[in-house]
Amino acid sequence: MAFFRNKQFLVEFALIVGVFSFCTGEFAMMGLISTLSAAFQMPETSAAHLISAYAVGVVIGAPIMVFVGVYLKKRKLILFLLGVYTCANALSLLAPNYETLLLSRLLAGFPHAAYFGVAAMLAASMAPFNKRGKAVSRVLLGVTAAILIGAPGATYLGQLCGWRSVFAAITIFSLMSLILLYRNAPEVEDDHRLNVKDELAPFSQAQIWLALAIGAFGFCGMFGVYSYLAPIILNVTKQEAHWIAPMLMLFGVGTMIGNFAGGWLYDRIKFSAVQFIMLFSFVALFAFPVLAQTLLGISFATVLLGCMVALAPALQMRLMDISKRGQSLVAASNHAALNLANALGPWLGGLAINAGWGWSSTGYVGAGMAFVGCLIYWLAQRLERNKD
Repeated sequence: MAFFRNKQFLVEFALIVGVFSFCTGEFAMMGLISTLSAAFQMPETSAAHLISAYAVGVVIGAPIMVFVGVYLKKRKLILFLLGVYTCANALSLLAPNYETLLLSRLLAGFPHAAYFGVAAMLAASMAPFNKRGKAVSRVLLGVTAAILIGAPGATYLGQLCGWRSVFAAITIFSLMSLILLYRNAPEVEDDHRLNVKDELAPFSQAQIWLALAIGAFGFCGMFGVYSYLAPIILNVTKQEAHWIAPMLMLFGVGTMIGNFAGGWLYDRIKFSAVQFIMLFSFVALFAFPVLAQTLLGISFATVLLGCMVALAPALQMRLMDISKRGQSLVAASNHAALNLANALGPWLGGLAINAGWGWSSTGYVGAGMAFVGCLIYWLAQRLERNKD
């Protein structure tokens, strides 16, 4: 019992619950598109704007929340971030109409990127020096739990009890994290406020912008297909709604494989890993419309879709390698770039669907965006070689 009363355990548990709440809130929307479409009596392509709204909130909120950190120490900052997120989800729960729900999803995205950075620093500050990496990795278990359990569970809950029940559950989880951290989170020793000049310094490098552009365009295809996975299962694969949650779990399995593979590849071939990941994404997305015709095919395609997450750790390492200062804003900007992809993907996919190209045309649109990511990578490589 003493272990469960240990302050480090309670703080790490609270941080994991917070990560779980954030990621479930982000990914649950994909499985609820058909449910929300029916609830608000609008096309799925319009309901998908709720996904884009959260992603736009992350993009706008990332730099704003990082600079809020100029005035707040880590303990107060993480409580502030969770407070904003909890209130935004409570607004989603009580939203009387689509417009209010859209606004609440935008606001919920604001603290997303900054929370992950502060949570990692807080976890590391409580661990022995040689065990900081393990502490951070334990906190990120919340991401895996959200993808494997949270998003599929939210889909089932939404189908059984309505979409408001999902936001009620997310609000409870974020409030639990907030209360636990308020009671147990320590002040970080040697906590120094951010230096604005240092945070902005890396953005004078073209390679920083090119890496962020690869994330914004390269991830676009994955989000474009994943956002419409539920209606694709219903309308293209011709399966019942109860197959949506298992497909989301398969996507989670793919993300686990991709997360490991991306870091492993970068350790061995550095920036070249991005090229291979983008080419893999292009092939998998181009094949998606064919694979989506059968249950076995879409199951395989969904795992491949999750594997595209390999781009995230590879790009994160690339940004860390080329930015010597200001890594808080750079890390938040990476999250922002990936969420810009989360906003662009559903929008571009929706344009293709509304144009009459069919639900599975999102795969071809995604393949095109992956190819754009390849072109940006080749430009970055060429500029780096010319510099050398």
